Amino acid sequence: MALAEPLGLLIAGQLGHNDYLKQQALVGLVAIGGSVVVSTALKVVTHRERPYLAYPDLITGKQGPTDYSFPSGHASVAFATATSLSLAIPKWYVIVPSYTYAATVGYSRMYLGVHYPSDVLGGAILGSGTAYLTYKANQWLRKKYKHQPKGY
Repeated sequence: MALAEPLGLLIAGQLGHNDYLKQQALVGLVAIGGSVVVSTALKVVTHRERPYLAYPDLITGKQGPTDYSFPSGHASVAFATATSLSLAIPKWYVIVPSYTYAATVGYSRMYLGVHYPSDVLGGAILGSGTAYLTYKANQWLRKKYKHQPKGY
């Protein structure tokens, strides 16, 4: 599901002969990949037990992942996707659904008992930050090498 955003931008850029959208597809892919790598590394470092494992008498009948909890990888990827798409196409009709989707993913992780609210918040900050830094790095590289993509 996370690859739908870069794939959609790539297809739209290809069909419309828009190099900017194709470039933003790559930016989105790097942001999502970076988010996955950093969230996985943080899980190994923090060793936070998942809520349904830590409180089995409060959260009963739940089964889920058995790896560590912080940060939420799902929230990280969802917010990286929403942020990179919103930066690529800064229109309200793109931003509102993107972040609504990301917030829904975050809520679902808590509802299912597989993440604490702080896990989701950490994932949201991580994903949004990764996407923003990737976007800014792309702008810096374009400026440094004086490259403006067609359609920008």
